[in-house]
Amino acid sequence: MSATYDVINPATEELHTTIGQLDLEQTDAAIAHGAKAFTTWREVAPGDRAKMLRAFATKVSEHREELAQIEIANSGHTLGNALWEADNVANVLNYYSAAPERLFGRQIPVPGGIDFTIKEPLGVVGVIVPWNFPMPIASWGFAPALAAGNTVVLKPAELTPLSAIRLGELALEAGIPEHVFQVLPGRGSVVGNRFVTHPSVRKVVFTGSTEVGKGIMRGCADQVKRVTLELGGKSANVIFADADVEKAAASAPGAVFDNAGQDCCARSRILVEKSVFDKFMAHFETAVKAFRVEDPRLATADMGPLISQKQFDSVSEYVGENVAFTGSKPDGKGYWMAPTVLTPKNTKDRAWNEEIFGPVVSVMPFDNEADAIAKANDTEFGLSGSIWTRDTGRALRVSRGIETGNLSVNSNSSVRYWTPFGGFKQSGLGRELGPDAVDAFTEVKNVFISSAE
Repeated sequence: MSATYDVINPATEELHTTIGQLDLEQTDAAIAHGAKAFTTWREVAPGDRAKMLRAFATKVSEHREELAQIEIANSGHTLGNALWEADNVANVLNYYSAAPERLFGRQIPVPGGIDFTIKEPLGVVGVIVPWNFPMPIASWGFAPALAAGNTVVLKPAELTPLSAIRLGELALEAGIPEHVFQVLPGRGSVVGNRFVTHPSVRKVVFTGSTEVGKGIMRGCADQVKRVTLELGGKSANVIFADADVEKAAASAPGAVFDNAGQDCCARSRILVEKSVFDKFMAHFETAVKAFRVEDPRLATADMGPLISQKQFDSVSEYVGENVAFTGSKPDGKGYWMAPTVLTPKNTKDRAWNEEIFGPVVSVMPFDNEADAIAKANDTEFGLSGSIWTRDTGRALRVSRGIETGNLSVNSNSSVRYWTPFGGFKQSGLGRELGPDAVDAFTEVKNVFISSAE
């Protein structure tokens, strides 16, 4: 490894560690190892593959505290979040450990014989992971891919490689064969781009910005390479007058400021019916000022720092004259930003339209149901969102009307590992998680056996 990268603790701005980065030759060698390992991994009996994935899950659970501490130091995540993220990896592995023995084909009635389908693995799968949720998003790619019989090369984000590297070590300790699951730290322009261009990588799974995702999609088109993309978001939190407004306001900070707003599902646009706008804002201000931004190692922390100085500078550009109120933040070293609430004048405002990826939220009133749906859909994104109402009919109508992949009614929950996750429009392509995710890592082969003598 000729190049190195300094990993910085975002809460202290101190050097945490330095790691090596793979060059092109090393990346090619790893992909070749993965292709060779595929020839044997795909032949492992379904029950044995399932057993190894369960052992991997157990190993992750045994090291949950260690993994959480890695994520706190590397990513600035709060203790509560980091523990949840380690548990999510174990849960996702356990969930997909059931898949190898249930990777069913179908028998299709045909004249003159028998016709059936088989789901076969693709080969080497390249998984490119973002810096905002390094552990869980990695597992959403590698767990179903491994379950389907593929081998995986995984590139963690340059800023946050440490938890993925440790997961790769734990996989080997759990009995996953060598080269079946490899973690390749390096630059996106080197390692990630090679996943796109290398013919032995049969699919790329990417989570990150829409701009980069479009480039990956264009590159994969040259080889008609399969791709799953989970991209940007500008999700709406829609609050009707008949809702429990106080509850909606109390939960709104967590829906946008969790992980310092560095979440593509963040409800960064809040739409409030005009008749209860002032009531909502009063309760929301109380909740924002109570939101604890502090040392992420503390169990009481609701929010930690932004990931880097670059991200801090980018987010700061959106904080201008329309600030309604802010929360608090620590003084001293670290990429700290106070939760910030904006009240833009119209829907053309930059902060209303662009994904900020920081602890900044815009709040705007709406007139009626149709206006709420129109404002919610006035974006190129469509990943997540929330609707608050006591009217079941309205909940159904608005859920059908909003163009987004994941919606919660009277809740701000976006992700469950046993339900599908993905976006509409420029928020992505394909679905992760849920019962059908494994299918995205297979090809369907149709076989006809003639009964003629």
